[in-house]
Parts: sequence; C-alpha cells; structure tokens
Amino acid sequence: MDANLIVKDIQSKKFASLYFLHGEESYYIDQISDAIQTTALQEHEKDFNQTILYGKDADLLSLQSELKSYPMMAERRLVILKEAQDFKQLEALESYVQAPTPTTVFVICYKNKTFDARKKILKGFAKNGIIFKSDKIRDYQLPDWIAKYVRSQGMQINGKATMLLSEFLGADLSRITNEIEKLRIVIGANTSITEQHIEQHIGISKDFNIYELVNAVGQKQVNKAFRIVQYFQYNPKAGELVVIIPALFKLFSQLMRVHFTPNKSRESIASSLGVHPFVAGELIATRQHYDPKKIAAIIALLHTYDLKAKGMGNSQMSNAELLKEMVFQIMYA
Repeated sequence: MDANLIVKDIQSKKFASLYFLHGEESYYIDQISDAIQTTALQEHEKDFNQTILYGKDADLLSLQSELKSYPMMAERRLVILKEAQDFKQLEALESYVQAPTPTTVFVICYKNKTFDARKKILKGFAKNGIIFKSDKIRDYQLPDWIAKYVRSQGMQINGKATMLLSEFLGADLSRITNEIEKLRIVIGANTSITEQHIEQHIGISKDFNIYELVNAVGQKQVNKAFRIVQYFQYNPKAGELVVIIPALFKLFSQLMRVHFTPNKSRESIASSLGVHPFVAGELIATRQHYDPKKIAAIIALLHTYDLKAKGMGNSQMSNAELLKEMVFQIMYA
C-alpha cells in the first residue's frame, strides 16, 4: 500500500487497529507514524491515552498492559513502539495482534531493516491491520523522486538543480525534504528552484562539485575539470576520492551502454538506462568523446585508482595527488 494513501486515510480519521511499519527507508515510516501521532488524539487527550515506548527499554508485560487498557475520556488509545528492531520479544505479541483491542491503535516502527515476512506475527497484522514495507529508493529513481516531491510542495525545479541535490545529498530522503522545505521558506512557493538557489541557501557549489567534475570529464573540458580538482585539493570534503571514483565509474558504465543501445533518442536512453531524461541528454552528448575501447580502458584505470585510494599499491601519494593524476589519465586516454 502506498504511504501517501495510508497518510490520507489517517488524516481522514480512518484508523486501523494495527500498523506494522518496516524497511530500510526510515522517511516513510516516520511520515506515517508522525501522521498518526498528530491525528489520532487531540492534545488534551494525550496525557492519559498516548504511550510511546522504545525497543531497547520496552518491557513486554508493560507493553501488553498498555495495549489492553481502555481509553480515558477519549475515543481511542495510541501506543507506538519505536525502534522496534531492538525489541527482542516482538513475536510474543502474536496473540495480541490476532485479537487486538478495538479501541487501541498500535503502531510498530521497525527501522533500517526488513522484517522476516515468514514470521507468523505478520499474518495477524495482515488480517487485522496494515503492513507497510518502506523500501530504500534506488539512485536512478532519486532525481524523479525529488522533482515529484518539489511539485507536491507547490514549486518547480530545473534539471541541473535536481541533479545537484541528488548527487550531493544522496538517497537521504529526510535530509532532502528538510533542505527543500528550507528553500520553500526562503524563496517562497510557486518558485522554480535553480542551481543558484541551491548554492546560496544549501551551500552546494553550483560550479565546484562532484557532478560538475564528472560532467567536465565526460565533455573533455580540461580546464574546467582541473579547476574543480584544484578546488577539491583545498576543500577535500567537497570532493572525496572514494566518492568521485564510483561517480566516474557510473558515468563510463552508462556511456558503454549508450554505445550499444540501438535507439539513441533521449527518451529511449532514459528508459533503457533508468535515468532522468536530463541525464540521458548529457550522456548522448558525451558519448562522442569516448569510444567503447577507451571506455573499457578507463574502467580498468578506475579500478586501479580505487585500490590506490584504499591504500593498496600506494605508499606516498595523497588523495589530492591521486585525483589529479587519475583525471589527467582519463582525459588524455
């Protein structure tokens, strides 16, 4: 079931007796549990009817007592078990979930991992409540997710700004949404987010970042690439070698696939590689600079420098020196 549909039902006061929220992506788990906590009870009802427990500290008998208690001057009780992955007696709740107290809303937040679907306790949740599995978003899905989320907040975002957020923040949805909310407050709704906004308000340089380095290498823009390399030398946190190498590997792996994709239209490349159309357009423009033979040699080169960055076969050169040498060899391959 979609997280947004679950939240919509919650906001409409349609509550299930049981919610089992689990998976590697904590953002949606927090989104659903926060919506329940905000909506299930009015503020004056929470003192006597809301209990929040944490897995490491929770006691089975106390939890069962809370679950079976009846509401006091309220329509329902709310019991939330957070960090349930640390609660060792979770399966002992099986008898309760088979026959939950109808006036209690019980929420289990099992984060950063997927619960074993073969366990009997999930059958009770499936029968009498809602199970939501929160999967980690894949890297190739992230730009589209960002663009869709920005639209849901009443704004727009251009392709380059989308890629900057994606590359710099990674698949940390909570951090991404926080940064977008910051932008919404500062620049206002009904605005199109640009790379200038991101540089000014989030602190990601629109000119000196890993995305721009990879793009410069791809386009064989030598001067630009080495200006960025020099910037990273004095600002090492902005471009770490162990992050740059996988980004370059991703570029050249995608370029190899572009070379052997029969239909080289932007739409076909985007669909075939599972990338944003903006990225597909850049890949099509970039492939002219590297034929398949050069790409194969560069991928082997990246593997060599990956080992050196991890201390194998390198006893003297700093990461900054390795980066400079690696970029030079790629661009003159």
